Amino acid sequence: MLRWLKSLQGRQTLRPRRIPDALWQGTLDNFPFLSDPGEPGAPALKSLVRLFLQQKEFYGAAGLQITDEMAIAIAAQACRPVLHLERPYRGLQWYDDFVGIVVHPDAMLARRETTDDAGVVHHYQEVVTGEAMQDGPVTLSWRDVQDAGHSAHSGYNVVIHEFVHKIDMRDGSADGCPPLPDGFMGASTVAQARRLWVATLQTQHEEFCDKLSIAERFGGAQPWLDPYAAHSIDEFFAVVCEAYFVNPGFLARDFAALVPMFDAFFKQAPG
Repeated sequence: MLRWLKSLQGRQTLRPRRIPDALWQGTLDNFPFLSDPGEPGAPALKSLVRLFLQQKEFYGAAGLQITDEMAIAIAAQACRPVLHLERPYRGLQWYDDFVGIVVHPDAMLARRETTDDAGVVHHYQEVVTGEAMQDGPVTLSWRDVQDAGHSAHSGYNVVIHEFVHKIDMRDGSADGCPPLPDGFMGASTVAQARRLWVATLQTQHEEFCDKLSIAERFGGAQPWLDPYAAHSIDEFFAVVCEAYFVNPGFLARDFAALVPMFDAFFKQAPG
């Protein structure tokens, strides 16, 4: 084992000084979307992953033993969205509200609670492959993480999905709009930038929901994007971000209005 793992009983281990080259290259081979043609070997991502592993703690649920390969696979995918982020927070500062990452062998049951219009509280269970809690841990299904290299074709990535939720939550709520930097896309104020972001995202969300409704009710063409994106605006944001990082061609084809906005946010020039 390398040195960043921590047991469910709380036994502290040492921290890694480096990631072995073979282990890192294996990660890039398994998850090709992490590689940047302009940066062979992804050294900047590797450096960020090492810092991530120093700051976070992994826990295996249901008897799952976390290996070095598993920890690096999760860390690399989690770091990808914040690799170039400099404003209003830099890099891993976007993830400084939590430490723990809980990994289950497969999908899990999450307890849910809703209140209907009559004030009656309903309790139920929902099958999930991941979950991000406000100021709390991230939970992931290892089966889905492990399959990310193959599922990228359909724009699916559970790690990016949950960690984008963390980015979205950085201002205190999951509403589909992360904290935006001053001058974002030429806006004179952050409030103006936020209105532009929300309006663009909302329009794309509504168009997707319309296409999904037509497909389900009238047998129209089924959208390739995960139908879960229709659930809410914050879930739509997380789902389209998955595609942005793992299959950008699909996103650009069907959600062209989002690309310049996401480029401006996620590909900020260092400075």
